[in-house]
Amino acid sequence: MNALPGQVPQTDVASLPSEALLLDVREDDEWAAGHAEGALHIPMSEFVARQGELTERLGEGERVYVVCRVGGRSAQVAAYLLQQGVDAVNVDGGMLAWESAGRPLVGETERAFVR
Repeated sequence: MNALPGQVPQTDVASLPSEALLLDVREDDEWAAGHAEGALHIPMSEFVARQGELTERLGEGERVYVVCRVGGRSAQVAAYLLQQGVDAVNVDGGMLAWESAGRPLVGETERAFVR
């Protein structure tokens, strides 16, 4: 999964539609520390093997917004999805931008989310 982030459509957190399908590709510990409610979690390291989980959840013609911590891993996954014919957009700034924008987080741990 190696594609250039410049080839991938991007959006910022403020422009995300409220009904957006959000795919979080961070690792399990990052996810547990805080994530967007309703997001689909498939770590980048497992994505190719678990891609069917996204396919099952994705409606026909539906866009998926891919997020990681700051935007690097999600850009790679979005590029891969685009190559597979999926309408994918990278969330610029990732979950750091999400948190900075005051968007709600849910998590399993009490520690600070991304610091």
